[in-house]
Amino acid sequence: MPTTTPAASRRPEHLQKSALSQIPRTIDVRSLLGNDPFVMIEHGDCRYILRMTRNNKLILTK
Repeated sequence: MPTTTPAASRRPEHLQKSALSQIPRTIDVRSLLGNDPFVMIEHGDCRYILRMTRNNKLILTK
């Protein structure tokens, strides 16, 4: 009979510890975009554009 491996042991080591046990913060997209169609997000030396489409989808581009 085949043995099964617990799901936690199949995850990469960096995801097995506290990263999965913490609840992520929730940020409403309206607090980021307001009434604007897009917002610039800086991460290190890079800038990204987060925009909402006409179909209410989010697109993040570099």
